[in-house]
Amino acid sequence: MNTIRKTALLLVATAVLSGCGGDAEPTAKSASPASKPAATTQEKRRQFQSVKADCMKQKGFKYIAYVPAEDPDTEGERKRRAGDYEALKAQRAKYGFGVFSLFVYPKGPDAPDSMPDLSGDDPNDKIRAKLSPAQRTSYWKAMTACFVVAAKQVLGKKVTSDQDLLEQSEAVTGPAYEREIDGDPELIKLASSMATCLTGKGYKVSSTVPSELWQRGWREFLDQEDRIGRRQREDVPDVPSPPKKGEPKRTFGATLTPAQAKPYLAKEVKAALDDLECGKDFYRVYTPKAEAIDQKITAEFGF
Repeated sequence: MNTIRKTALLLVATAVLSGCGGDAEPTAKSASPASKPAATTQEKRRQFQSVKADCMKQKGFKYIAYVPAEDPDTEGERKRRAGDYEALKAQRAKYGFGVFSLFVYPKGPDAPDSMPDLSGDDPNDKIRAKLSPAQRTSYWKAMTACFVVAAKQVLGKKVTSDQDLLEQSEAVTGPAYEREIDGDPELIKLASSMATCLTGKGYKVSSTVPSELWQRGWREFLDQEDRIGRRQREDVPDVPSPPKKGEPKRTFGATLTPAQAKPYLAKEVKAALDDLECGKDFYRVYTPKAEAIDQKITAEFGF
């Protein structure tokens, strides 16, 4: 996993925990509290949903505890998460950095940042659809209150909303990456060598900070998509204004057919393969370290 994929997962997981996605009852444990093993992330999700369902019932609303089943990792996913060069190369040879491939292969199972389509799976969607506007307002107010209760009971987190929990996780993730990734002497050295190689191939490298270098190629092609998207719209300027301090950079997605996107993807694939070739040793070290951080954050926050 990586910082970009992690962020996407956190956003989706927040929706899962707050009721837009999320299996049913928590599994009973026979072990005593003293010998009970730590709950897995999926078990935490079930517990979270169970607590929330009970809370919603007390507030007079029907809510069905629901957690999507987890698909087991494929061999390719396991190898990529371990930084395996051949596995990463096979993925990039088809999907590049994962930007324009979304237009050419919208449901590519091995695409970077590929997420399952959970739309229509949550039984609570049908329940909410039958509520009147006034009932829906009360429902979401109760949902927020029950989210706060579940976060405290299951995760031991004091929060005010699902967004607050997400922000708390991000506040922990940033320092972890700065400390364990960007402060790692080996990765700093490997990042410098990778940057030198990329520069020699004609690519622009604005930072050799490991976590920034990792995102370099993805950001480059995301910016390209943004430029296309801006040209396609009449309500936004072609050249974006610099974001204000503390504000995220706003980008606009393009509208492209698979045929229109293929030339862009071809260039992206070449760039992604060059990036991997220059960073062969870098990714071998970076990827499993980043994966370990993400797993730790996931375990703590129930994502």
